[in-house]
Amino acid sequence: MSIKHFIGGLILIFFTACSGSGSKEFTVKGKMVGRSASIIYLEEVPMATMQRVLIDSVKPDKDGSFKLQAKAEEETIFNIRVENQEYPAASLVNDAATVSLTLHYNPAGLDFPDRYEVTGSPLSNSLQAYMLVFNKQLEQVFVLGKELDSLQKAPVVIKPAIDALVANRSLLIQAVQQTTDSTLNSTTNPAFTMLVLGYYQSMAGNPAVGLSGYTMEQVQSLVKKLIDKNPKHKGLEAVSIMIAEQPKAPQGLIGQTAPEFSLPDPNGKMISLSSLRGRYVLVDFWASWCKPCRMENPTVVEAYAKFKNRNFTVLGVSLDKPEGKNDWMNAVMKDRLTWTQVSDLQYWKSPVVALYNIEGIPYNVLIDPDGKVVAESLRGQQLAATLEQVLPK
Repeated sequence: MSIKHFIGGLILIFFTACSGSGSKEFTVKGKMVGRSASIIYLEEVPMATMQRVLIDSVKPDKDGSFKLQAKAEEETIFNIRVENQEYPAASLVNDAATVSLTLHYNPAGLDFPDRYEVTGSPLSNSLQAYMLVFNKQLEQVFVLGKELDSLQKAPVVIKPAIDALVANRSLLIQAVQQTTDSTLNSTTNPAFTMLVLGYYQSMAGNPAVGLSGYTMEQVQSLVKKLIDKNPKHKGLEAVSIMIAEQPKAPQGLIGQTAPEFSLPDPNGKMISLSSLRGRYVLVDFWASWCKPCRMENPTVVEAYAKFKNRNFTVLGVSLDKPEGKNDWMNAVMKDRLTWTQVSDLQYWKSPVVALYNIEGIPYNVLIDPDGKVVAESLRGQQLAATLEQVLPK
């Protein structure tokens, strides 16, 4: 199982956790402002079961007041969910016996609270603070992404403006990652830590965002540190067992000589992979019809511009369809892919699919000057980080 699928399975788990022993009473004294509701739910998602558990429900009073109660053996994340909404209106940690919560709704958008206030729970306040900063930074990343897309689609492409946006977006992405790193390093509370990690990983799974998710090894290390600080925590123990039972991720082609192939460039000239020996080569498998590939292309463009003078180049291998040469060429021009491009226009029937065990695109392999594969599936900021580490200075 890959780290992406493993984390996807743990997203629900990460909405719970923590420390202590014995069953503790937990009360939420709440109030809704700006809307009414027929019912409000209190849910817990224990790590041991990985399933959301309905703990309590209540119909708010006429003034919007409500009271929800629960018992928990460990500190846990409790979600407040309003009526049939899919996502929680607020997430709370039961680090106090009683928590006060006020949900403020804007009449223009009653599906989700405009803001909420928590008193009595320091960890709930910290969680809220992280979410506010993270979401604000992420919003800025999306805004720059839309601006970048508009500039790249403009009739006249202004390279300095595109380069500036790419650089600014990269800095913002780094800031998002640093915010999460700092938050995870600032606490040893399992409930808080696991919710932050799960929230971040769910965003990192979106190729449009460009975040690099935490690897399986990093998650395992984080869980181990939490267990060292909370040795009797049953939820963490369940997560640790689940991690240990995961089969090791296949190494794929890493350490092997990259399979040789020769494919035509747009002019019909045959280009062999071995002709690029002596340089680090990122073999980038993509296609004009592949939306995630097109979203990832700005990342490759940025990496190429930054590292091309460090004995590094890119070889683009398109899996476009037999009738798709014009689409392929238009995508190359539109996405500003200035490195060598090849394709036999055989779609999934191209021999490179079997040679490289390609199950989906975008997919890439990084090859060293001797033709050995040193990395694969480099996405988002992981691409630049790996190149910075591997390439000669």
